[in-house]
Amino acid sequence: MARKVKDVFINLPVKDLQKSVDFFSALGFGFNDEMTDENASCMIIGDHMYVMLLVEPFFQKFTKKQLTDSAASTEVIVAISADSKAEVDEMVEKAIEAGGAVSNDKMDDEYMYGWSFQDLDGHLWEVVYMPES
Repeated sequence: MARKVKDVFINLPVKDLQKSVDFFSALGFGFNDEMTDENASCMIIGDHMYVMLLVEPFFQKFTKKQLTDSAASTEVIVAISADSKAEVDEMVEKAIEAGGAVSNDKMDDEYMYGWSFQDLDGHLWEVVYMPES
């Protein structure tokens, strides 16, 4: 039997926690106040799926490696699903309006529709819609 985990936490370093919270709030995401303080904020992206936004000095305590400059380098792309093409466009457009930037051109083929953005710290987010058929 394949292993299954109960919860998923993605940890991302951010330069300015409040600006990041404001950015993702503008995209419609909520936050768990019980897991939020001056060093971190727990963004809820789905049932049992969370993104921990950690200020860089606090994030650094969890690794011996040097932090990547996410504005210049890519280590990970966070891919999230949407329920329609319109929802993909809406989320990326909101990201741009909130201070983010387009990452790649829209992708539209028979299997998937997607568009991507960079958040305020340069982390890459891919928003995709995959029709069930």
